[in-house]
Amino acid sequence: MAKVTHEFDLYGKHYALESGELAKQATGACLVKSGDSTVLLTVVVSKERKDYDFFPLTVDFIEKMYAVGRIPGGYLKREARPSEKATLTARMIDRPLRPSFPDGFRNEVQVVATSLVADQIHSVDTICVMGASCALAVGGVPFEGPLACVRIGRNTETGEFLVNPTYEERDASDLDLELAGSSTYISMLEAGAKEISEEDMLAAMAFGQEAIAAFCEEEKKFLAKYEEANGTIEQKSYVLDEPIAEVQDRINAHYDEMAAALKDPDKLSRIGKVEALKDAIKAEFTAEEQAIWSRAIPVELKSLEKHAMRQMVVETGERVDGRAADEVRPIMVKPDYLPLVHGSGLFQRGQTQVLSICTLGMLNEWQRLDTIEPVDGKRYIHHYNFPPFCTGETGRMGSPKRREIGHGALAERALLPVIPSEEEFPYTIRVVSEVMESNGSSSMASTCGSTLALMDAGVPLKRPVSGVAMGLIQENGKTVVLTDIQGLEDFLGDMDFKVTGTTEGITAMQMDNKATGLTPEILRSALMQAHEGRMFILGKMLEAIPAPRESTKSSAPQIISLQIPTDKIRDVIGSGGKVIRGIQEDTGATIDIQEDGTVFIAGVNGAGDEAAERIKAIVKVPEPGEEYTGRVVGIQPFGAFVELLPGKDGLLHISRVAQGRVDKVEDVLNIGDEVRVKVLEVDEKGKISLDRLDKPEAPAGSGAPRDHADRGDRGNRGDRGDHRPRGGSSDRGDRGGERRHPGDKGSGEQRQPRRHHEA
Repeated sequence: MAKVTHEFDLYGKHYALESGELAKQATGACLVKSGDSTVLLTVVVSKERKDYDFFPLTVDFIEKMYAVGRIPGGYLKREARPSEKATLTARMIDRPLRPSFPDGFRNEVQVVATSLVADQIHSVDTICVMGASCALAVGGVPFEGPLACVRIGRNTETGEFLVNPTYEERDASDLDLELAGSSTYISMLEAGAKEISEEDMLAAMAFGQEAIAAFCEEEKKFLAKYEEANGTIEQKSYVLDEPIAEVQDRINAHYDEMAAALKDPDKLSRIGKVEALKDAIKAEFTAEEQAIWSRAIPVELKSLEKHAMRQMVVETGERVDGRAADEVRPIMVKPDYLPLVHGSGLFQRGQTQVLSICTLGMLNEWQRLDTIEPVDGKRYIHHYNFPPFCTGETGRMGSPKRREIGHGALAERALLPVIPSEEEFPYTIRVVSEVMESNGSSSMASTCGSTLALMDAGVPLKRPVSGVAMGLIQENGKTVVLTDIQGLEDFLGDMDFKVTGTTEGITAMQMDNKATGLTPEILRSALMQAHEGRMFILGKMLEAIPAPRESTKSSAPQIISLQIPTDKIRDVIGSGGKVIRGIQEDTGATIDIQEDGTVFIAGVNGAGDEAAERIKAIVKVPEPGEEYTGRVVGIQPFGAFVELLPGKDGLLHISRVAQGRVDKVEDVLNIGDEVRVKVLEVDEKGKISLDRLDKPEAPAGSGAPRDHADRGDRGNRGDRGDHRPRGGSSDRGDRGGERRHPGDKGSGEQRQPRRHHEA
């Protein structure tokens, strides 16, 4: 097998496709490059056909930390389970590939994408679809290709669309649209946007379809070079599961019964009727026939259900629950659903119910991401849970599955454009959506429920977000677009198109399409119908909670932001963190100090205010003319040291402790006494001189009155550091000023994200 390389430039970026050198025992393999970013795509197809009634395709994206010159963290020092980004990339590859295989394909297919180099300039995700398509092609696997995926951005200054923008270009873009498909149709779509209009989104999609076609042409050139070097690619033959006419005819005879069983708005009741009918039909076959046609019978029963549902929609305009094509299911909205939590919202649409809970935390609780992407982390986090009980089933509980990660990422992406900045709202925000009941569109219910929870928590969203899932039925030459699809319409329909946004525009989209005839007109109709649907849903939400709460709840941490001089950070932290720990233990507040001197303090029930005052006192520099009530912390023959603020003492000279002459300071003051003083002077070294207010008369016998000008002993008062009173603090300066901790380097430093994670 000869090595073949095809290099080309498109839309200002350089790409390369290569095969024939690596992974030659795989069914097919292709190395794909964008800039220096490099991914190896391999495909293996099992020799045996599996006894399944579904297509067994597995796609894995493997993040290798050596691709960015890093050693993995953790004890094992090797890559462990996939990151969220790796899972989303695997889903991105899977979704356009799956519908491209022929119906009835039952051989197991595994696609593995291994990242070899990530140059931190060009993304490694979208190019994987092109690499997988070429790997399938050189392996002679039957599929409808070539396929490609592109990311479309938009320069906010010029309005120009960008194809596969660099990370830097993406930061300056108001659109992040990923499209995959063939040169003639789109089969997968993911989008995040900063409230883009439907017209602009349609224009971006049309531009993206043209870009996909351009990449598909380059794949054809690569395959032509490959055949020129290695001979014609042998197309492998696989046995497909095909309809058996006798089974098909006997099952289709029950069409009217199936159509009747489907007409039930209650999901579980409808499923029960349909399953009972399927069992009755299956019982008409003898045991011997069931054994012979073990795969064909369930496939044809599912086909009958699909055909009956679709015919009902296109012929009568009626859906299984009796709704019109553009009708949204009944909605229930309940903000502030749970006590004590920082924010909550229950959103129900038909038989889909989601409870979302918002939790607010310190900025240093942001999520750190260890991936090959140049992203440190994120401060807005959305998690989505889909337990088996939400569909009335039993199942394994544990780590989230790919579907849960994908739905959570979509809801996170939907709300990210309206989340306030750190300066406006200095919190880390986590929302968890618990699916309590599901009959389709649970990710859109999560988006709506999360908006309610955020508003209930007092998060000042720029605008509230709602979402709706659209469907499509193409049957007998007719096309019907459906609003707010339920589970059956998703499974048996041609499209699942989710759209989220505000009154100003779209914030996120996701689409999986099984129909090859998805024209621009159909997409326009779906987007406009989605706009009407999500505005209707948003209206219902705003009836329950018109705007975010004016303040966070008492159960949530109140975060105070201070700015202190950077040279005071070590004083606030203290030696070994002693000072900051003491403040936190005494007040119950949590304190986070940044390198630039920004201090974030979080606490409940006034704890933050108390901690803030103590920090202000530590960094405060007394000024002449200010008055304090201080405590005597040290006594020397020449005067008393008075603590004005934590760590800051001043000298009250013996001549100023009383009216009249005093021979011994102890005749007037003792350690621990409180005394009212005024700052007279702060010299260039920070030493503070004090005068006592409301001086008492000097005690009888203490000595004859003396002239205040007779203060010659003040010149040598710096010696008193050698005569430190045992009751004084060991870390005081030699004449007041601030307590210093030279060994402290500021253990409270926190690293901040370079940029927000693209969900």
